[in-house]
This record gives sequence, C-alpha cells and structure tokens, in this order.
Amino acid sequence: MPKIGLPLIIIGIIVIIILTKSIVTIGAGSAGVLYKPLADGVVTDSPAMGEGFHIVAPWNSVTVFEVRQQELSEKIEALSSNGLDIRIDASIWFQPEYENLANLYQQKGETYVQRVLQPAIRSAARSVVGRYTPEQLYSSKRDAIQTEIYTETNRLLEGQFVQLNEVLVRDVKLPPTIKAAIERKLSQEQEALEYEFRLQKAEQEAERQRIDAEGKARANQILSASLTDKILQEKGIQATLELAKSQNSKVVVIGSGESGMPLILGNN
Repeated sequence: MPKIGLPLIIIGIIVIIILTKSIVTIGAGSAGVLYKPLADGVVTDSPAMGEGFHIVAPWNSVTVFEVRQQELSEKIEALSSNGLDIRIDASIWFQPEYENLANLYQQKGETYVQRVLQPAIRSAARSVVGRYTPEQLYSSKRDAIQTEIYTETNRLLEGQFVQLNEVLVRDVKLPPTIKAAIERKLSQEQEALEYEFRLQKAEQEAERQRIDAEGKARANQILSASLTDKILQEKGIQATLELAKSQNSKVVVIGSGESGMPLILGNN
C-alpha cells in the first residue's frame, strides 16, 4: 500500500502543478494575449482573451494587458517660436486597441507606452509649441495648443494600435522674467482698454446731452413760432372761462389785463 500511495501522491502533485499553470485568471478591465512557443508564437488570428478563467496548455503563456482608459502625465520641455524654454504639463488619456492587442504585443511589446506613446506626445508637443510665442502660449492660445497637440499626437499614433482619447494641458510654465514681463504688458493693456472705455462713455453722454438740448431748443422754436397774439388771446379767454366756473370767490375785471385780456382776482 505505501508503495502504491507514494506514486499517487507524486502524480497528484504533478497534476496540481499542471493545472495551476494551465488556469489563467484575467481580472476586470484587462485582456490576455496567448503565446504558443511550440506553434507560431503570438496568436494574432483570434480575439484577445477576456475577463475570467481560461484553460491553456501548460507550455503556453498568457500576457495580460489593461484595456481600460489610462492616464499618462508628462512634463515636456519645448522651445517657443522665438527660442525660449517652455515647459508643458499635460495629461494623456489612452488605451490599447482591444481588437489589435495581439499585434500591439507582438510589434511593440508590453512597454508600448514608453516605446510608442511617450515619443509621440513629446514630439507633437514640441512641434506645436514651436509655432507660438510665449505670450500666445500664456494667454490666448492655451485651448488651441491643447487641440493641436491632440491632433498631432493622434496622427503619429496611426497604425500603432494605441487609441488616444484626450490630451489635457494642465499648465504652461514660462521663464520667470518672461512671465513677469507678459503680466505687466497684459495689465497695461487692460488699463488702456478701461481708460478708452471711460472716454467712450463720456463722449456718448456728451453727445446725448447735446442731442437733448438741440431737441428742446427746436421744440421751443416751433412753439414760439406757433404762439401768435390771437392764439394767446384765445387761450386766455378759455382759461378765464374755466376759472370763472370755479366755486372759489373771485373778481373778474374785463379788459384790465395785457392786450385787453380779463384780469381775475381771487380771495386766494
């Protein structure tokens, strides 16, 4: 019995070792690429192995890649259009192309981020930054360079089995002296714009007052031209009749006013 038991134990241990090497567990957000050393190497003619348990031959191996979106932070040194040192802090969102995972492993390897993505983003950033002056990079062109870096990087990654999702420029750092000079210039421009705005408001108010005065003068001229002596007498008679209807005590003296108009004397 002991002679039979020992071989069984050895066989059991061997089976456990084989099963341990044959069972591959792929976690969430990952996928595996199968490698067959006794066949054609990397298996590229079938989809990548998805999440969960997989049984493979013990002489084969599986390389697991994260296929979720990942982030790469880069600090890139570049030169502006006038040759000044610029530092770009950027975040790159990317992920490997799931359907080309085997090709990525075969042609670029597990370190594809260092071999493909980093050189592409650095080259693109330096190319884009070289088109602008430090002032443009610091103020008005931040969104533009972000879009251009994304476009340029995406072009460089064509056929590299890497999907670029977004490029985010977090900060553009200039030499301290250049930054201070730009801030002074921007402040002076803002003050000039504010002064110009105040002048425009003052000119607009003066023009409004001039137009208002001209309108009043014109109205007075029209009124004066229309008020003849007969019209004034008629208005006076109408006013006299209205006042005569009042219940207040009064004395009306006919023909005692100017131009023969009635004169009304009241107790108030």
